[in-house]
Amino acid sequence: MIIKYNAPAVLTFTMICAVIMFLSETLIPNLNLAWFMVPGRGNFNIGNIRNWVTLFTHICGHGNWFHFFSNFMLILLIGPMLEENYGSRRLLLMIVITALVTGVLNVILFTSALMGASGVVFMMILLSSFTNFSRGEIPLTFIFVLVLYLGTQILEVFNSEVNNISYFAHIVGGLCGSFFGFWRPPKRSN
Repeated sequence: MIIKYNAPAVLTFTMICAVIMFLSETLIPNLNLAWFMVPGRGNFNIGNIRNWVTLFTHICGHGNWFHFFSNFMLILLIGPMLEENYGSRRLLLMIVITALVTGVLNVILFTSALMGASGVVFMMILLSSFTNFSRGEIPLTFIFVLVLYLGTQILEVFNSEVNNISYFAHIVGGLCGSFFGFWRPPKRSN
């Protein structure tokens, strides 16, 4: 038996984020703050190239190892299945689009900064409910996942204290996953 690099987009994304986390925790303490956290409204400087870069890279930065592990346990669980069904390039494109959409909306709507891959996690959760459907159908699993995952996030927005969790990024990521699922069925659609 050999070890296979079975999900190149997911595994490479995970390893890049792990290296960034390691570097920001050891050798370069402000790395996450400088390059992997998109500023919020009022702090985004359109003349600063770094701010534009962080619209994409904020998904690679994490506040601590617990934040990293909680995101990547799900990404590594769901991501390979999605990559097999949608292909590496398509999944990578979906990750990049989700990063951009959550980053831009955060800059427009919130004063707080945004960091982490939880929007990508929720994109993958909702997208996974589309892996076995045909055009013209709405999978019942999608409806249940939508109600359970996004419903709890919407409730958390109104019920939680300030805790540095961007429920909005979760919701937007889930909406991106829903859009991708309807827009682009898996390669091996029934």
